[in-house]
Amino acid sequence: MAGLLHDVGKAGVPTEILGKPGLLTPSEFSLIKDHAQAGYQIVVSVNMGEPIAEMVYQHHEHCDGSGYPRGLVGEQMLGGTKVLAVADVVEAMSSHRPYRPAAGIEAALAEIRECAGVKYDADVVAACVRAFEQGFVFTQP
Repeated sequence: MAGLLHDVGKAGVPTEILGKPGLLTPSEFSLIKDHAQAGYQIVVSVNMGEPIAEMVYQHHEHCDGSGYPRGLVGEQMLGGTKVLAVADVVEAMSSHRPYRPAAGIEAALAEIRECAGVKYDADVVAACVRAFEQGFVFTQP
């Protein structure tokens, strides 16, 4: 459920920013970063409860503390959030965005491999890579 709802906070980000071709300004990127907290507030307000709301809040956190919005480290993150963070990166990098073309699944897997044990949980990265090696593919909605 958290995977389906993780970006619900983007509903509060102006569409001109979400769909902007080219680089975002620092203030535009700040507005986008606010979507994690906004999503948390939305999920809590509809009584979705925990751990779903907290996973929505944490989905851009990194194990080394370099993520946002709270700079959580390792065990401060929920296990499900660690899975969601890796899945989000792989999906985002392998998909086209208005501001850049898709990097592709190989580049996405290279990114998570390179950051395994640092930004991303090493066991989660290994499971993700295994899933793709065994034939997993993203389907279009």
